[in-house]
Amino acid sequence: MKNISISQQIWDASLYENKHAFVWQYGEDLLQWLNPKPGELILDLGCGTGQLTAKIAESGAEVMGIDNAVTMIEQARKNYPQLRFEVADARNFQVEQPFDAVFSNATLHWIKQADVAIADGGAQPIASIHQALKPGGRFVAEFGGKGNIQSILQALYTAFEKIGLSNPQALNPWYFPSISEYTTLTEQQGLEVTQAILFARPTPLADGTAGIKNWIQMFASAFLAKLSAEEQLQVIHTVEECLKPTLYQEGYWAADYRRIRILATKI
Repeated sequence: MKNISISQQIWDASLYENKHAFVWQYGEDLLQWLNPKPGELILDLGCGTGQLTAKIAESGAEVMGIDNAVTMIEQARKNYPQLRFEVADARNFQVEQPFDAVFSNATLHWIKQADVAIADGGAQPIASIHQALKPGGRFVAEFGGKGNIQSILQALYTAFEKIGLSNPQALNPWYFPSISEYTTLTEQQGLEVTQAILFARPTPLADGTAGIKNWIQMFASAFLAKLSAEEQLQVIHTVEECLKPTLYQEGYWAADYRRIRILATKI
């Protein structure tokens, strides 16, 4: 595995495992689309702390997990020392030998480079996925689609305006495409899309009343990074107040997730 560029974003692997296990638990259903077989060589792209990588390995497939977060890979190696995990960037990774399948759960919405124009070097990371597959190899992924966390995003924007900070949209780290947009990008890279769906998946958050606060601290840290401790508390409080009427019921929070699920084959 040759890694060209690694993001410096730091993830709290302990918080991820303890409070946000839903990320990989919901991803188990995606394994039915992957349908791994004994002897296949499979890449888990954005493997996190390795739970789904291990599930794939139970099929008898030979699997390798990659993630750009060093903290996640370190934890994955502790969790599953028998499996191979490497630090690599989904935008431009290269492989030593092609895979039968590339699997990715809850990762690709973190990569805005997915919409880079073909003339500018390819729609990454789709170009990297294409080169990693054998002819006839399959690409199976699920990630945030158009309209994902729309209420949470709007509440964050409102919270920033309330403390007098302009253009909070510039802090948005996510890429939530429509089916037509992502299918077009995928097929431009030589992958034939055979199934694609966009669906709502309201997702309960752990820890009761602290659920949305934990979610923001885990996944929306880009919005908080340059704020003072007092400003961070103000933003979180405003988000909670904005969202309570719609996303908080009977003692727990739920995130307004919408997901794209895609199956494609290398032509």
